[in-house]
Amino acid sequence: MSEPTITHNPEQSRYEAHLDGELAGFVEYQLADGLAVFTHTEVDPKFEGKGVGSALARGGLDGVRETMSDRKVLPQCPFIKAWIGKHPDYQDLVYGQ
Repeated sequence: MSEPTITHNPEQSRYEAHLDGELAGFVEYQLADGLAVFTHTEVDPKFEGKGVGSALARGGLDGVRETMSDRKVLPQCPFIKAWIGKHPDYQDLVYGQ
């Protein structure tokens, strides 16, 4: 099995993970004044334990850093919040930090 491929789907306000040609999961966000609010992460049960959630977190946060650099991240999704807590190199993106 390969590594997840992360793509941005701005029409649905989410980043998507594809694994072996299938949609494996997504992380949703909402845009607000100066913020990218990460609201929900979902991984298809058949892809759990394959690094999809971590790839989504990294891909979504890197996407904000690269294409929405004027915004801070507000991690309302518990998974994204916990992931950032384990990866201090992403703390600079977090609103209020």
